[in-house]
Amino acid sequence: MNAQPQEKVIMTSAQYLEFEKNSEIKHEYFDGAIFAMTGASVKHNRIQHNISRVLGNKLLNSQCDVFSNDMRVKIEQLEKYTYPDILVVCGDIEIENIKGVETILNPLVIIEILSDSTEAYDRGDKFKHYQFISSLREYILVSQHSYWIEKYKRAGDGQWIYSSCNETGHSITIDSIGCELLLEDIYYRVIH
Repeated sequence: MNAQPQEKVIMTSAQYLEFEKNSEIKHEYFDGAIFAMTGASVKHNRIQHNISRVLGNKLLNSQCDVFSNDMRVKIEQLEKYTYPDILVVCGDIEIENIKGVETILNPLVIIEILSDSTEAYDRGDKFKHYQFISSLREYILVSQHSYWIEKYKRAGDGQWIYSSCNETGHSITIDSIGCELLLEDIYYRVIH
């Protein structure tokens, strides 16, 4: 999904949550501004569905839950609300519930599917912001245009270790949840 800035309207996070509760479309919130989440491409949706389906099946009998872009995450230190493409939470889900508006506080894995309009943001400020989430262990970026998966894994010292995978027949392992994803499964019906 693409976040498009709306006319600069300054509001508090409480006002945002009330607005979001009654809105027909989703919005991200940061620094008093809201950003409308616009539609995604067919490739983006297929990749998202493929990853969610495979992860959901692999985690079926575990204590982990897979959520797609309809689940909001809060970065508490920044008072930022965002909608990752896919997130995984294991164990107890920590939820901020304000007047019936639920927001997850403790994602373990966040996956963003890159688009031309959001790639720089997903790699830059968004990743910097996600690093404030203490529960986050892995941040994964997925290209729509070629077999290319990038993973950032938080080490014990808090540093982020980069790895990538870009060949058919290969897979990426999401260590924090013990899952391996084949690139063919991620890109099924997307790239031929």
